[in-house]
Amino acid sequence: MRWVMLLAFIACAAHTHWRGKVRHGFFRQLSDHSTFMSPLNGFVYLFSGVPSTPFLEPSLFPELARIKAHWEVIRAEAIALHEGSKIQAAGAYNDIGFNSFFRRGWRRFYLKWYDRPHPSAVAQCPNTVSILQKVPTVKAAMFAMLPPGGVFTLHRDPYAGSLRYHLGLVTPNDDNCAIVVDGRRYSWRDGEEVVFDETYLHWAENKTDKDRIILFCDIERPMKYRWAQAFNHAVGGFLMRAATSPNEIGDRTGGLNRAFKYLYSIRLVGKRLKAWNLIVYYIVKWLLFGGIAVAIFWH
Repeated sequence: MRWVMLLAFIACAAHTHWRGKVRHGFFRQLSDHSTFMSPLNGFVYLFSGVPSTPFLEPSLFPELARIKAHWEVIRAEAIALHEGSKIQAAGAYNDIGFNSFFRRGWRRFYLKWYDRPHPSAVAQCPNTVSILQKVPTVKAAMFAMLPPGGVFTLHRDPYAGSLRYHLGLVTPNDDNCAIVVDGRRYSWRDGEEVVFDETYLHWAENKTDKDRIILFCDIERPMKYRWAQAFNHAVGGFLMRAATSPNEIGDRTGGLNRAFKYLYSIRLVGKRLKAWNLIVYYIVKWLLFGGIAVAIFWH
């Protein structure tokens, strides 16, 4: 049985690696979170009710039309938050999902995250929260800002149970401010929307002299069968709720983010080791991964 499980895991990891045109190198993929999540994501891909393509037509999600129809109302609240310097980086190590983006200029203000809306969002952008609450397939939402010169590097998100929705609010309206998903480029425009699969490798840049602010949402992926939808809903909610991050005191912090400051201290040890001796760093890293693999499949 353990060999069947191992072969199934390898097959799922290989599918993750070869899915799409853009790929990580072998060793980078081997240690990527998407490899460890590949069996779960393989189930989601198998029973997905929408095409397995980097970009998807927004018309596949008619409920999103309600959001786009009110984009100017949402935009006004985003501008007010930005002018009040509320769209910002995390003030502590409590945003494990996006921590690496902050040092490259990316900023956010959470509206909701796989749970009820953040109290700070209800207080400061009630109209946007009200609009989003009428679209139950929106599981998470935030205002996301990328300043001039901002960039986030090539990556894929860990869980395939959602799809990503972007609605341009305050954008440079310029091709030099864009996201690239599996090698295909999309430039944001005010009032325009895009849906893409964030488990394809993607990256973004703002090479203009203007800020880019968008509404950024996780949309629950439609599944072929009700039982598959129920499974995706339950698992996605459980996994992603743990990554809830606050805007301000009074907002909920998920269990994973409460532990993140301790996990990050281990990461800092790794960074110091890497700076001291790269060869020793990789030997220790792969010995740890090898030990975990042995513990899982042989005990």
